[in-house]
Amino acid sequence: MLTWLTANAGTIIVSAAVLAVAALAARSLLRAKKQGKSSCGCGCSSCAMGGQCHKK
Repeated sequence: MLTWLTANAGTIIVSAAVLAVAALAARSLLRAKKQGKSSCGCGCSSCAMGGQCHKK
């Protein structure tokens, strides 16, 4: 088992880093959605579907 871990250490480290970045991005998007913010970063005033996303 230790031999396999040492042979694949680079792949394991890179995979863990990519997974961590993806988890942080998902967390950020979920927090923004809960706060009612737009996911695209721009306002809804210029969006053709602005009235459909956030009904009042």
